Amino acid sequence: MDWDKLRIFHAVADAGSLTHAGDTLHLSQSAVSRQIRGLEESLNTTLFHRHARGLILTEQGELMFDATTAMIKRLDAAEARIKDSEEEVFGELRVTTTTGFGSLWLAPRLPHLYEKYPDLKIDLMLEEKVLDLPMREADVAIRMKEPSQADLIRKRLMTVHMQLYASPKYVAEHGMPESIEDIGNRRLICQNPRTVQVGAGLQLVQHLMAYDVPSMLTVNNYFGVLQSVLHGLGIGVLPDYVTQDFPELVRILPEVSSNEVPVFLAYPEELRQSKRIQVFRDFVQEEIIAFRKAQRDQAENPL
Repeated sequence: MDWDKLRIFHAVADAGSLTHAGDTLHLSQSAVSRQIRGLEESLNTTLFHRHARGLILTEQGELMFDATTAMIKRLDAAEARIKDSEEEVFGELRVTTTTGFGSLWLAPRLPHLYEKYPDLKIDLMLEEKVLDLPMREADVAIRMKEPSQADLIRKRLMTVHMQLYASPKYVAEHGMPESIEDIGNRRLICQNPRTVQVGAGLQLVQHLMAYDVPSMLTVNNYFGVLQSVLHGLGIGVLPDYVTQDFPELVRILPEVSSNEVPVFLAYPEELRQSKRIQVFRDFVQEEIIAFRKAQRDQAENPL
């Protein structure tokens, strides 16, 4: 099959319109239409259902789109490796991690990376879904469990615990709980048990809810939990890494903590020599070292 035709087919399938694809490819609508018609004739099949609102892939078209998507991802990987053979660090790096870790820990530290590499373009994808690194849905991942996908280089970065925190204002108004049973007299703020989250965090939330908490606020990510806690709404279940950037938080019931949650960095074996991956990995490791030192200093010299 002619690669030009496949490339044009992929653009049309992605745009859902001959006109929009033509704009992207800098080709006329008639030229795009001829290429699609020629591809369909060479395959002796119909790839699109045509209607007034645009184009919809047929079953055969879906199969072809899956194939061209995989091809383009492989080409993107090859392009990245070729560019990474140069000395300068530039171009796009797609990083995926959870909403909580990405928004509360990683994003505030990214200025340190950009100071060293201003031409780097980070595409930060924050979601609980585990993206497929070998299929290049992302270049590098930071996850709260060891990745199970094959052909990945992985490194354990740190461990996290889910613990209870409140604002000074909330403690002043409602008092400091003396035992876990007192949770039944407070408002609990946590991730909704029905949302995707790490197992250790879910177990702690379920344990706390067993104390017949009368008032609750559930949120689908830790950023929302943190904001609610900072504004004095209640006692929140939060990862312990938030305390470095929000030292005003008051630890509630220090004996209550989740099991440890391992944090892993992972990337495809084929990107082992990527300079962008290398500088990002080094940056994260340096920030982890600084974070651990700050934690030790805080433990040794509490206010």
